[in-house]
Amino acid sequence: MIINENPPPISTMAGYIADAYRNVEKLTGVRFGEDYLWHIMNPEKSDWYPDSLKPAISLSVFKKFFPERAVEWAADLQYALHFEGRDLTDDEAYRHLTEKYDLPTENFYELLHSDSYRENALYEFQLVKQLQVTGYPCVLLQVSDSKFYLVSRGYATYDMVEENVKKVLESVNEGSG
Repeated sequence: MIINENPPPISTMAGYIADAYRNVEKLTGVRFGEDYLWHIMNPEKSDWYPDSLKPAISLSVFKKFFPERAVEWAADLQYALHFEGRDLTDDEAYRHLTEKYDLPTENFYELLHSDSYRENALYEFQLVKQLQVTGYPCVLLQVSDSKFYLVSRGYATYDMVEENVKKVLESVNEGSG
């Protein structure tokens, strides 16, 4: 997640992404879209200044309506960016999602620009920082209000994550018995 008062242009990270995306595709089977890759391969022509604050605020707003579906929204944001090539700093990048989830579009945009949802998103960035999450993907398992366990950092298969969750739960159950 990238959060910056003055977001740098995509050119500052395009070289790294141009090398790394193929490895992500190979490991996961996920494909990056042509529209996204255009910005990576043509950073001097791109008008992108990536910043994660607006997508984080949109997630915070979405959780007001459908908290149990937050992972779906997050997945749709990733798809919108990395496959469809939508600029998530642009309000219009969310319109198709408000329609998909039957959100009240006007209300969604009002909340997207509200101070309270912005503050909530910033709070979540601070929480992630406290949890020492330094990259994506990262999976944590929360077992109490204040206790989290790192399940995986970086790419992991479902089987690896499942095994790590089992180990954490066994450890927690042994400690409480």
